[in-house]
Amino acid sequence: MKILITGGKGMLGRTLQKEFADETLCIADLPECDITDAEKTKAFFASFMPDVVIHCAAMTAVDRCETEVELATRLNVEGTRNVAVAADCCGAKLVAISTDYVFRGDADRPYTEEDIPDPQTVYGKTKFGGEEMVQRHCQNHLICRISWLYGAGGPSFVHAMMNLADGSRPQLKVVADQIGNPTSTTAVARKLRELLRHPEFRGTWHLTCEGETSWCGFAREIFRLAGKKQEVVPCTTAEFPRPAPRPANSRLEKGMLKKAGLAPMPDWHDALKEFMQAEF
Repeated sequence: MKILITGGKGMLGRTLQKEFADETLCIADLPECDITDAEKTKAFFASFMPDVVIHCAAMTAVDRCETEVELATRLNVEGTRNVAVAADCCGAKLVAISTDYVFRGDADRPYTEEDIPDPQTVYGKTKFGGEEMVQRHCQNHLICRISWLYGAGGPSFVHAMMNLADGSRPQLKVVADQIGNPTSTTAVARKLRELLRHPEFRGTWHLTCEGETSWCGFAREIFRLAGKKQEVVPCTTAEFPRPAPRPANSRLEKGMLKKAGLAPMPDWHDALKEFMQAEF
């Protein structure tokens, strides 16, 4: 396959490059490709003529999105529209990476692919706007929602915790009233390879690891695997106010994988163990 990866220099993009190293790759990232320029994006894609476009490029700084709404809209909505149009013009399948932030985040159960999005942040609203652009402009698409992502080189929660556990802090306060599915870029990349073996697959899919925990539980497992004696003290979201509200519930149900009869995503404990052994 000829695969074009937008945002290919980012954390997920780097893992995708490794996972698909046996394919013909084109990395579309700044400064070579600016997805906010529609005509230049179309020309860049046409020069490579990909079979598949994996769209990772996005403004993902959640708090920054709250104050730089215009930039977030330009990248996450308009940029995604440009990518979708360019992919469609090439006859390529578009895999668009999205997020749990498209949901309200207060449900008492994991969100399914059929649940109606109700984003509460600028980041969530612009990512959902991007999903709508994909659906509108490229019929042959997969929208893949992920959350609590970590991967080689970071930046991620795992890297932040490891940096904080330098021996200078007797205790670390970590939020315990937000729950989600910690997910490795490797697990996502492997599942995308599997999905792309089935050209008939389309629509919206959730691709987070199985199992759930809080940020506090996540931190404790990181330190356990790293052999660090760092004490972790649970705290509430209210104790750490942020410009963008964080969802209390980021859990995603993987209904489409089950429906398709595919193997489930790995358990988050197993994925984290594999990552920690490789990274640290």
